[in-house]
Amino acid sequence: MSSHTTNTTNTLSLGTFACAWCGLTVSAYAADGAPRNHCPSCLHSRHVLDHVGGGPGDCEGRMSPIAIAVLRTGDWMVIHRCVRCDELTSNPVHADDNQLILMRMAVRPLAQPPFPLEAFGTL
Repeated sequence: MSSHTTNTTNTLSLGTFACAWCGLTVSAYAADGAPRNHCPSCLHSRHVLDHVGGGPGDCEGRMSPIAIAVLRTGDWMVIHRCVRCDELTSNPVHADDNQLILMRMAVRPLAQPPFPLEAFGTL
């Protein structure tokens, strides 16, 4: 019986992770079965891959969601920046990700443009 409990505990720990920002216990897989590497509630992640080398990394910094990118296919990606090393990554948005945070990030460039909006009046 204890062997079964150990296997269940190992499986559970491999199938979940604790969010680096809000502490939520998150499934490592989205509802559609796709691998998930960020919290669906706050969209933060952990820097565990070396995107230059392609293997596991040792940074372990918190990855902050900073923007949304839309691929040619129409798929949305969350752009993360590591708060420790400043590396940028992109990860697919999942259907159960926090839609309010996604929309806030998507409209931020329109709400806070890098130029004065009064410039449109002279065009």
